[in-house]
Amino acid sequence: MEKIRTTVKIAGKEYTMTSYDSEEYVRRVARYVDRKMTELSLATRLPTHSLAVLTALNIADDMLKAHDEITRTRKELDQTREQLESLRAELTALRKKTGETV
Repeated sequence: MEKIRTTVKIAGKEYTMTSYDSEEYVRRVARYVDRKMTELSLATRLPTHSLAVLTALNIADDMLKAHDEITRTRKELDQTREQLESLRAELTALRKKTGETV
């Protein structure tokens, strides 16, 4: 797989990114970072380097919260699957007991 070079603009400055990801994906990521920086710059009067660190912290917070939610959802899904298997086993046992066939 070949690396793709993509030029993006974040906080008014152009950056050339090199990635195995598609140009569309890299632009999507850059738009997200730019949007977050813009939101924070409107709410604060921080110099650019401090704004970049605060943006990174906010994005890391978003990512960790999403990861925690995925973990919680997977556990819930596993529990639901276990309940479903238990109910299937119970249904099979009841069908055998009553002589019902599927």
